[in-house]
Amino acid sequence: MTEVPWLDNEEMRAWLRFIAVVQLLPGALESELQADAGLTHYEYFTLAKLSEAPERTLRMTALSDATNATLPRLSHVVRRLEERGFVERFPCVDDRRATNARLTDAGWEVVVAAAPGHVETVRKHVFDAIGPDLVDSLDDISTRILRTLDPQDRLHALTPPASAAEAAAPSTDIAP
Repeated sequence: MTEVPWLDNEEMRAWLRFIAVVQLLPGALESELQADAGLTHYEYFTLAKLSEAPERTLRMTALSDATNATLPRLSHVVRRLEERGFVERFPCVDDRRATNARLTDAGWEVVVAAAPGHVETVRKHVFDAIGPDLVDSLDDISTRILRTLDPQDRLHALTPPASAAEAAAPSTDIAP
């Protein structure tokens, strides 16, 4: 039996603080989105991913990958978003066995309306808390962890961000 390389005191402290952030941040994001837009964080993330796609359309399998969800979970959420008029599903023209999801104009309006409050919450709980001097450190740490968790970059979080010109466009202000 090999010996377990237990965490030392410094590692344990860092781990417990990191895990607390992982546990608490989603609730803070969810509360704001529920209050402002009546959306769960996952619903918003789904709408945001569609808003960034060409023609605001993705295959359900691609959307599932982009949102890190199983197809059954995604189908359930997309059904709820369809009922609210934010998304529509239709057969894929290239592959009739596949289904596409498209953001409707109403979905676009709700994600655009929700984005400022969401970004404000992200800024308050993350970027204002760490300050500009640690943004690069946060990026480096997150990148290193993501390389072990998502080496194929299914969530496209390891993909270099858009250029400054693209970042100024309204649709890129939505995803955080």
